[in-house]
Amino acid sequence: MIPQRPLFPDQQLSPVERDPDGAPAPVWLQRMSLIVLVMFCLYIGVFVVALPWIPRLWDQNAWILAHPAVKAVLLQGWMRGVISGLGLLDIWIGVTEAYHYRDYRR
Repeated sequence: MIPQRPLFPDQQLSPVERDPDGAPAPVWLQRMSLIVLVMFCLYIGVFVVALPWIPRLWDQNAWILAHPAVKAVLLQGWMRGVISGLGLLDIWIGVTEAYHYRDYRR
């Protein structure tokens, strides 16, 4: 029996093996991408945690006022908690990415 070839053979390679020179990205680029990722996660996480508890943005916006069925669900305390929990999860992702960061060097 002939073994089946991978559908996307280049995706089976690690990022280091896909680089023509065989070298990982420069350390400054790795660190800069980490900083951008962590800042993005923290910013979006804080925004999503706080958003359901700001009445001017949550209760009284035009889209929610135009959809009464959605408004009935979004104004429930448990839904606000779920959305705030997603924000906390996003903050957790940013913190753990920063904590577990390692430079890839050759």
